[in-house]
Amino acid sequence: MVTPIIILLLLSSPLGISFICSKYSGMPLNVKKYAYWGLGITFIFFCVGHFVKTEGMVEMLPSWVPFRLAIIYLTGLIELLIGIALFVPRYQLHAAWLAIVVFVIFFPANIYAALNGIGLGGHQWGPVYLLLRAPLQIILIAWAYFLCAKDHNILKLSTTNAVG
Repeated sequence: MVTPIIILLLLSSPLGISFICSKYSGMPLNVKKYAYWGLGITFIFFCVGHFVKTEGMVEMLPSWVPFRLAIIYLTGLIELLIGIALFVPRYQLHAAWLAIVVFVIFFPANIYAALNGIGLGGHQWGPVYLLLRAPLQIILIAWAYFLCAKDHNILKLSTTNAVG
C-alpha cells in the first residue's frame, strides 16, 4: 500500500525541502507558502488518479449512483482546480477551505470502497484499510486547517474608529 506514503511525501516535501534550505541559507521559513504548495501538489496527484485510474475510481461509487464516470471526471477537475488555486496567493485561503470540504465529502466513497473490498489504492484490504485511510484523512484535514487556513479570516472586516 504505497499510495498513503506517496500522499504524505507529496504533502510534506515542499515544506521539508524549504526547511532544509532555510537552515542552510539562514533565510526565514514561510511555512504557509510551502504548506499550500504541498497541499496543491497533493491535490494535483489526486486529480491524476481520477484520469489515470478512472475505472477503479468509478467502482468506488455505489452502482446506484447515476453518471458515475462523469462524477469521477468532474471531481478530478475540481481537484485540479483546487490544486492550482493552492499555488495562487489570491485564492489559497479559499482553496484550503474547499480542500477541507472535499476531504469530508469524498470520504464516504473511501468507506464504501473499503467495506466492499474494491481493489484500488488499498481498498482491496477491506475495512482494515480504513485504519490507515481515516488517520490519513485526518492528517490531510489538519494540514489544510492548521498550516493553511487557520489564523486567516475569509472575510476581512475592517474596524475603523469614527472620530466625531
